[in-house]
Amino acid sequence: MSAVETIQRPSIAALVEGVLNGHRLHLARAISRVENQENDAGELLAALYPHCGRAHIIGVTGAPGTGKSTLVTALAQSYRNAGLTVGIVAIDPTSPFTGGALLGDRVRMRSLAGDAGVFVRSMATRGSLGGLSKTTGDVVTVLDAAGFERILVETVGVGQAEVEIASTAHTTLVVEAPGLGDEVQAIKAGILEIADILVVNKADRPGADRTIRALEMMLEIEGDGARYVRHHGQLLRVESPLEGDEEARWKVIVMKTVATEGSGVEALRQRIDAHRRWLLESGEMALREQLRIAHTLENILRAELNRRIASRIRPGNLEELVERIRRREIDPYSAAADLLAHL
Repeated sequence: MSAVETIQRPSIAALVEGVLNGHRLHLARAISRVENQENDAGELLAALYPHCGRAHIIGVTGAPGTGKSTLVTALAQSYRNAGLTVGIVAIDPTSPFTGGALLGDRVRMRSLAGDAGVFVRSMATRGSLGGLSKTTGDVVTVLDAAGFERILVETVGVGQAEVEIASTAHTTLVVEAPGLGDEVQAIKAGILEIADILVVNKADRPGADRTIRALEMMLEIEGDGARYVRHHGQLLRVESPLEGDEEARWKVIVMKTVATEGSGVEALRQRIDAHRRWLLESGEMALREQLRIAHTLENILRAELNRRIASRIRPGNLEELVERIRRREIDPYSAAADLLAHL
């Protein structure tokens, strides 16, 4: 490797040292290496992992047009006014046709530019479902190791499939807005079930009161808006011991904001902080960390299995197998079992 290449591509040790010391260029390069899933990304994450576990991770999800990016910007400014550092991960959709992504959320966050206490990273979904990129958790790990005290993760805004954020964040905000007619869709999709805090943004618009009443009614139907975390993955089942204790459980409420004006944002930040205190005092934080770890392990195992299967398929074999399935010479279940048998 030439001297120029060494300068352009820092070693793992240099990246780790830079991230831990708050070097923004090294932080950006470390995130790029992780996001691109380069060969040494696992080594980098392993070195940074012991320095994680201090940040409070806040997920912000909801349908397109609810003002999530503006709300995230306003929340970041509120946290900065409180003297806390903020990392932001903004997920944008990837085109299924071109494979490109606009990464336009950063355009809405220009007011944060130049603040050394804020780091904004836009990411594309790269085909992943659930509102997140498959490396979102890894990027959060890097930001956590870098010392950011609050990490805001904004999902892509697909509407009905964004529940994966509940397995990534400690506190999940579900953002609605009046006039979109999506209250029933959110209820049907189960997206309200992942909310620790419900936010009606753009609350100065007509129909805001109706939206708030509809959400509050659903919370009452579901039992006083109490929530507890469950994980139904294959590796681990995590359930809160607070499930049977109605008084001790966190109560979800509906809050109003007008993010463009900053209205209600400070109260929302205080509610998020109250949820963090409840997580720590109730012991729920440890359970949510177990949830995040189990989710991470499953994703790592799934990706590794996919890689191993792909590496053992000779060029042209997959096309031949697909054609045999199309001609009904073999069924897809037997074909999959045969591929797995060669692992």
